[in-house]
Amino acid sequence: MPTKAGSLELLSQWGGNLLVGALSTIQISLWAYAFGLCLGLLGAVGKLNGGRVARGILDGYTTIVRSVPELVLIVILYYAGTDTLNRVLAHFGFDAVRISGFMAAVFVLAFVQGAYSTEVLRGAIQAIPIGQIEAARAFGMAPVLRFRRIILPAMLPYAIPGLANLWLNVTKDSALVAVVGYSELALATRQAAGGTKAYFLFYVVAAGIYLTISIVSLFFFGRLERRFRRGQHKAR
Repeated sequence: MPTKAGSLELLSQWGGNLLVGALSTIQISLWAYAFGLCLGLLGAVGKLNGGRVARGILDGYTTIVRSVPELVLIVILYYAGTDTLNRVLAHFGFDAVRISGFMAAVFVLAFVQGAYSTEVLRGAIQAIPIGQIEAARAFGMAPVLRFRRIILPAMLPYAIPGLANLWLNVTKDSALVAVVGYSELALATRQAAGGTKAYFLFYVVAAGIYLTISIVSLFFFGRLERRFRRGQHKAR
C-alpha cells in the first residue's frame, strides 16, 4: 500500500487516464441508453399492438437477453455479429468492415438495454387508466398525437423508476466492454493498477467515480420523477 504522498503522486500521474475513461463510460452509456430506449419503445408497442408473429419474436428477444449474462451477450454479439456482417458483405461483393470498439460497445449495450426497456415501458403503458386512451380515440386523435399528448405524459411517472435503474445498470455494464478492447473506466483502472501495482488505490478511486455517477444520476431522476408526478395523489 503506497504512502499518502505516494498515492497522490500516482493519482497525479494516472488520474487523467481515469478521467478520460470515466468520460468514455458516460459517453457509451448515454448513447446505449438512448438507442436502448428507442428499441424498448418499439418493442413495447409491438408487444401491446403487434400481431402474433411480432409478439412471438419480441417475447423471444426479451426472454433470451434477460436470461443470458450480459458478458456472454457482449462477446457473442461483438465477435459473431462482426463475422456475420462481413460474411454478408462478402457475399454481395463488398469489402469487410472494421467496427470500432466504441460503436460495438454502444450497439451491444443498446441491444441488451432494449430488452429491459421493452418490459419497463410496456408495464408503464399498461398502468395508464384505459379510459384516458379510449377518450383520446373517441376524440379522433391520430396515433402519433395520441401518444405524444396522452400516453407519453401518463406513462412517464410509472416508467421513470424503472428507467432510472436501467441507466444505473448500463453505466455498470459499460465496464464489460473492456473484453472487446475498448478503453473506458474499468479498463483504464486495470491498466493503472497493473502498471503501478497499487490495486487497492485505483480500484477504490474507480468505485468512487462510479458511485459519484450513480448519486448524480439518482438526484436527476428523482427531480424528474417529482416533476412528472406533480398533481398526482400520493398514497399514505
